[in-house]
Amino acid sequence: MTEHPQASGHESGRTHRKHGKRIGARYALLLIAFALVAYIIDQLTKMWVVSTMVEGQVTEVLPPVLSWHFIRNSGAAFSIGTGITWVFTIIQALVSIAIITQIRKVASKGWAVALGLVLGGALGNLTDRLFREPAFGQGHVVDFIALPNFAIFNIADTAVVSGVILICLLTLRGIGLDGRRSNEEHKEVSDAEVVDDERP
Repeated sequence: MTEHPQASGHESGRTHRKHGKRIGARYALLLIAFALVAYIIDQLTKMWVVSTMVEGQVTEVLPPVLSWHFIRNSGAAFSIGTGITWVFTIIQALVSIAIITQIRKVASKGWAVALGLVLGGALGNLTDRLFREPAFGQGHVVDFIALPNFAIFNIADTAVVSGVILICLLTLRGIGLDGRRSNEEHKEVSDAEVVDDERP
C-alpha cells in the first residue's frame, strides 16, 4: 500500500496564510466597493445640484417632508464652526487615512460595509473642502437634502452617519474588526490557560 507523505508544518502554515490573504482581500474589496459607491453617488448628486440649481433655491420633492435646498456649507452640521473650515478638512483627511490603514485588519462583512460608508462619505466631503471655492483646503461643501426642522445635508453625510450607526451596532454586539465576538476571544484565552495549567 502506498503511503502519502504528510504535508510539513511549513507547507501547512504557508497554505493557511494564503487562504487568510484571500479572505482579507475579499473584505478589502467589499470595503472599497462601498466607499466608491458612496463617493461616486455623492459627487454625481453634487454636480447635478450645482449645474441645475442656483444657490439658495428650494425645490419641493415630497412636501412637506423632503425638499432640495441648495446651500454651500463652510462648517459642520447645523453650520457649526463656519469660521474654521480648515479644521474639518484636517479631520476628514485623518479619518480617511485611519480607515485606509485598517483595511488589512478587516475580516467582517459588517465592518467592511460600515468603514466603506464612512470612508466614502469622508472622501466625498473632503473633495469639496479641497477643490471647491473659495480656496484649497477651505472649500464649502455642497448640501441640498432638506428635512423639516433638521440640518441640510448631502449623500456623503448620509453615508458617514449610516456607517457610524452600523459601527455602534457592531460594537454593542461585541463584534471586532476580525469578525470575532469578544466573548469568543475570552473563551480562547480561558481554554489556553486551562491547557497551560494541565501541562506537567
